Amino acid sequence: MPTHFHNYNPGLKKYARSLRNKSTKAEIRLWAELLRAKKMKGYTFNRQRSIDKYIVDFYSSRLKLIIEVDGACHEDPAIAKNDKVRQKRLEDLGMKIVRFTNDEVFYQIDQVKERIEKTIDELEIEVRHLPSISEVDKRFEF
Repeated sequence: MPTHFHNYNPGLKKYARSLRNKSTKAEIRLWAELLRAKKMKGYTFNRQRSIDKYIVDFYSSRLKLIIEVDGACHEDPAIAKNDKVRQKRLEDLGMKIVRFTNDEVFYQIDQVKERIEKTIDELEIEVRHLPSISEVDKRFEF
């Protein structure tokens, strides 16, 4: 497995695949409109990627950026508590996590896009050794 897949857990591959096949409508919209095919500032995102002992909704290994879409069940206190533990673990692994509700994805997609773009801009500044995608493309022009 390539080293750019941080803390990839191959043991969760089948389960991740099953989740991809059962994506929520909000996940499908976010994927189709903003994240698929390098639409988001040229970065590749994967759906339902396993990291450590978790499966995250969307992940850019280049940015170490996780995007989560939370349905109403995440308002349940037990699930919210688990989300906090999960988020802390993933942050301890060096990941940046951005969360959206289903309603934000359905009714405020422009604000969702702006927030993801702003987060990517911040990550590019924090990780100065990370060239932008356009800089990488220029290196390989013939």
